[in-house]
Amino acid sequence: MADLFSRGHSFAQLTDTAPLPFTIEVPMYSAQLLDHFQNPRNAGEIANADATVEIENPACGDVLRLTLKACAGRIIHAQFKAKGCVAAIACGSALTELMLEKTLEEARNLRREDIIAAVGGLPQASTHAAHLALDALMAGLRQIKT
Repeated sequence: MADLFSRGHSFAQLTDTAPLPFTIEVPMYSAQLLDHFQNPRNAGEIANADATVEIENPACGDVLRLTLKACAGRIIHAQFKAKGCVAAIACGSALTELMLEKTLEEARNLRREDIIAAVGGLPQASTHAAHLALDALMAGLRQIKT
């Protein structure tokens, strides 16, 4: 095998004429996920919330704090704070959008797949973020008096 880095060849010439001897596939985040990460919806905390939960994923250290306000059996306000990876922040943001104006029963029926779809998909290694968001939601719903 010829030395790819021998003198007389620029990197551009090598990539234009022959494939490199290795390929690194990096899972890419979707545009929706990156948008939720860069422009998180409903970030912050609700004063006098009906539910306040903080869930931590012990495996990776991500933390999601969720505050909820309900009225007449509906979630009328939801905010989150997250400390963790890109996917955890994006899933927290997407979760707040998914649950707003839902009845408590509709919110209980949200699934991990709904969160993953709302961010345009997740790499397999990042699905823990959707689990964290869903765990926070379910814990918050248990605190709301019906």
